[in-house]
Amino acid sequence: MAQRPVAGQGRRPRLALILLLALLAGCAGPQGAMRGGAPLAGNWITIQRGDTLGEIARRAEVPLIRLRRFNPGVDPRRLAVGQRILVPSGRERAPSGGPYRYQVRPGDTYTAIARRFGTGPGRVAAANPDIAATDLKVGQLIQVPLGGTRQAARSTSKPATSRPARARLPDPGEVPRQASGWPWPLDDYRVARRYGPDARGTLQPMLLATDEGARAKAVADGEVRFAGGMRQLGRVVIVHHPDNLQSVYALCETLLVESGKDVSRGTPLCEVGHHAASGRHDLLFDMRHGGKPIDPATILR
Repeated sequence: MAQRPVAGQGRRPRLALILLLALLAGCAGPQGAMRGGAPLAGNWITIQRGDTLGEIARRAEVPLIRLRRFNPGVDPRRLAVGQRILVPSGRERAPSGGPYRYQVRPGDTYTAIARRFGTGPGRVAAANPDIAATDLKVGQLIQVPLGGTRQAARSTSKPATSRPARARLPDPGEVPRQASGWPWPLDDYRVARRYGPDARGTLQPMLLATDEGARAKAVADGEVRFAGGMRQLGRVVIVHHPDNLQSVYALCETLLVESGKDVSRGTPLCEVGHHAASGRHDLLFDMRHGGKPIDPATILR
C-alpha cells in the first residue's frame, strides 16, 4: 500500500478521545465516583451538560474548596461543555495561601505547574530541593508555593457559549527543534483522518489505515509508560521521549511491549486491530509535547 496521506471520513466516538486525554493527563486516584470507567479523583475530566463544580466535588468525594483552588482560573458560574478541569486526588492539598501539595502527572514540568498556579518555576524548584526538574516522576508529591509572578494562572476554561469552543491548535514553534524527520509509525498506511478539530470543535487525533498484520513502531527512542487496555480504544501504548514528548498508539489488537521497557526508534509496539465500525485496520496515533496535543505531521517525515 503506497504511503499517500489523504483526508478520510472515519470518526470514532468522542468518548474515545475523552478517555485518551484522561489517560495522558491524569493518574487514577484511589477514591471518587466513576466517569467513563475511570475515577474522578486525581483525573482531568471534561465538563458535560448539567455539570457543576459542587456536584463534581460531591461525586469525587473531595472538598469543593480544594476543587476550586486546583482550578484557579475556572469560573463556577460559567462552566462550558467540553471544558477540562482537574479533580485533585485524596493525597493532594490546597491550604489557603499555600503551599499546595500537588501530585505530578504525565507531561508535567516545573514551568507548567508554576504557570497553572500563578507562581514561578524557580520558586517551585526551591520548594523541592531534593527533586531535580529533570527527575520529576508521575505520582510524586511536590510542594507548590503560591505567588511570585504577576501573571495570574490560566486554565483551559473558556466562557460558556451555546456550542463547544473550537479546539486551539498548539503553536508548532513550541515543539523542540530536534523533533523533526521522525518516521511514521507504520510502513504502509494512508491517513484516514487528519489531526484537527471536527465540525463540533472537538480535537481529533490522527487515524492511519493499514493492512492486516501491520505493526506499529516507535517513532523515536523512549520509555514505555503505559501498555494496556482501555475502553473504546482497545489496547494502547504510550511512549515518553526526551524533551517531554509523548507518542500514543491506540486501537491495537496485540501488545508487543510492556510498561517500563526502553524502546528504540523502529521497535514494534503493537499489532494493529480490525474495527467493525470502519471495516479497516486502523491505528489511532497521537503526539504530545508537555501533555499538549500537537500535529504529528509537524514531526514526522
